[in-house]
Amino acid sequence: MENRIVSFLPSATEILYDLGMGDQVLAVTHECNYPSEAKTKPRVIHSVFDPEKMTSQEIDRKVVELMRSGKDIYVLDEQVLKDINPNLIVAQGICEVCSPFTKEINRAVTILGGKPDVLILDPRNLDDILDNVIEVGKKVGKTSQAQTFVHKLRSKIKSIQHVPKGARPKVLCIEWLDPLFTAGHWVPQMVELAGGINGISATRDQSRRMGLDEVAKFDPDIIILMPCGFDVKRTLQEYEKIIDKEDWRSLRAVKQGQVYAVNANEYFSKPGPRTITGLEILAKIINPDTFRDLHVPRNSVQKIEFES
Repeated sequence: MENRIVSFLPSATEILYDLGMGDQVLAVTHECNYPSEAKTKPRVIHSVFDPEKMTSQEIDRKVVELMRSGKDIYVLDEQVLKDINPNLIVAQGICEVCSPFTKEINRAVTILGGKPDVLILDPRNLDDILDNVIEVGKKVGKTSQAQTFVHKLRSKIKSIQHVPKGARPKVLCIEWLDPLFTAGHWVPQMVELAGGINGISATRDQSRRMGLDEVAKFDPDIIILMPCGFDVKRTLQEYEKIIDKEDWRSLRAVKQGQVYAVNANEYFSKPGPRTITGLEILAKIINPDTFRDLHVPRNSVQKIEFES
C-alpha cells in the first residue's frame, strides 16, 4: 500500500526525501524547506506569527507570552489535513517551540477519527538522530535503504572522531542571542567529537537561558553562534545588538577573534541527516589545521573579526 504521509517535522521531511519517499509526502509544515521540492507541498501547519519580521528578543517574548497564556504557537490547517487523509503522520516530541507538539498531533488524530498511524521522533543526540532514520525507514518500508544511508553517515562521523587532533579548546555554542541560550541536545556531543571541550550545557540537556556571568566563568576559547532557525546572515544581524556590551567584549574568545556564525537552520537546529555536515563544520572551526582539506558548504560558516 502506498503511504500518504504528513510531516510535522522538517528533519522527518528531510529523512523521507533521502529515502526516496518524497512523492509520498503529501503535506509539510511552513518550516520544511529542504530539499527544495518540499517547498512545493501543501502546508498543513503554520506559525501564528512571522519570525522573519521580528528580532530575537521579540520572538522570545512572543513565545513566552503564548506559552504562559496557553495559546497556540502553531495553527493546523484542518482542510488540508482532511483532503489528504494521511495514513501516517511523522512528528516530534522534543520541543514544543521548534515544531508542532503533542497538542497539534492529538488534534490532527482527532480530526481524522483516530485513523492515521503516528510516528513520534524524540532525538537527544547524534545516535538518536541516526536511529530516527532507521525508524522512519522501517515505518515506510525502506529498511535496507535506511541502513545503508546510516552506515554512510556513521562513516562520516568516524572520519571526524578518529582523526588525531591537537589541543582541545573550550567551546561554547549559543542557540539564542537575546536572551542568551545554551545549545543543548546533540550539539555538545558534536563539539566533543569535533575535538573541543563543550561548556555549560551537556549532551541530551535541553537548551536553556544562561547569563553572561556563566559565559565569563567558563571563558571559552571559541564561541559559535547558532541561533535556532537562523542562517549566517540573520545571525550576524542579531549579533550586532550584543557586540558592544562591555562584558561580552571582555571575553577571551571575542578578544582573540574566535567567534563564528554558522547556518543553524540548515546544519544544527533540525535533528536530521545534515547535522553530520554540522559536525564537519565544527571540526573545521575547532581544528582548522587538522581539517584544512575538509570541504564544507558555502555560506555555512563565517568568522567574526574582533574590532577594538
